[in-house]
Amino acid sequence: MASRLKRMKDKDKKRLKKFAAHFTKVMDKKKLGVRELSSRCDVDYGKISKIRNAKANLNLTTLIELSEGLEMHPKDLLDTDFD
Repeated sequence: MASRLKRMKDKDKKRLKKFAAHFTKVMDKKKLGVRELSSRCDVDYGKISKIRNAKANLNLTTLIELSEGLEMHPKDLLDTDFD
């Protein structure tokens, strides 16, 4: 996984960091830790931790699972400025 991130374009790395910051803010606002969110959705806590730290990319199904665990629509989880 780390080697894939090394090969990733700089703009994509920046987008992951921006998403990670927004995702972390949402979790903090809802007072949810990584393990608690993991127990609410079908995403391993290790994967959630990597997403929070911009160390992993995520796919559509993961985004939907995280949104369900956060009790919000996926579009709201993507509601951040990526540029």
